[in-house]
Amino acid sequence: MDQESKITIHNLTKVFFKKRTAVTALKNINLEIQDGEFVCLLGPSGCGKTTLLRILAGLDKESTGSFHISRAKKNRPLQSMIFQEKGVIPWLTVEDNVAFGLNMRHLPKKEVKERTDYYLNKVGLESFRKLYPSEISGGMKQRVSIARAFANDPEILLMDEPFAALDEQNKFILQEELLNIWSETKKTVLFITHSIDEALLMSDRILLMSSQPGQIIREKYVDLGRPRNMEMVRSNPKMAEQFVDIWQHLQTAVQASRQN
Repeated sequence: MDQESKITIHNLTKVFFKKRTAVTALKNINLEIQDGEFVCLLGPSGCGKTTLLRILAGLDKESTGSFHISRAKKNRPLQSMIFQEKGVIPWLTVEDNVAFGLNMRHLPKKEVKERTDYYLNKVGLESFRKLYPSEISGGMKQRVSIARAFANDPEILLMDEPFAALDEQNKFILQEELLNIWSETKKTVLFITHSIDEALLMSDRILLMSSQPGQIIREKYVDLGRPRNMEMVRSNPKMAEQFVDIWQHLQTAVQASRQN
């Protein structure tokens, strides 16, 4: 195993059993993600992207194979996961949601406050800190989830289409805010998206998956400098070529899934 690899996955397969029928969601996943790398998973619906993240998060168990997440600090959580929605705790304020993981780890109150204040400021929620999730917008709720994940300082971040439910304007704003925070922390990120634009904007490397059973069949490196924004992505001829290539892959994968 490469000592610099943060996430190493070896021959990982996941099989679900439904009414005496075996359904292979993932098949022979082999992958290495380096420390500080931002990697996007792209593939047709039902290809096992979320299943892979749930396994890495400890929410599901692989059927065969293995994975390893390298731990740099013993007192640091292995991972935090950001979902598409329903990621905030409704009976806690914005402030208490961001501090939740830190309080669960019983960190000193001063450290909890400092980290909470810092990330509330980074995502622009200082003036909303005493509100409850029912009193804020969907975009703000995702800001809370992002702030909580980074504040908890995990070894890796797992993100399952965190901006998919947002309108385009909010999506662009949160994408750039996330990249700004990531550029400071250099957390290792595995990010699921169905948006090719989003993958080109966010990632160092894009992993393309097949239809079910999900396999990683291609990878593409995003050769575009950072910091970057959506205008840079959409105006760059090389990115336009990448977009078309990935779009053709997805079309092929969808057609294959319909024939299965």
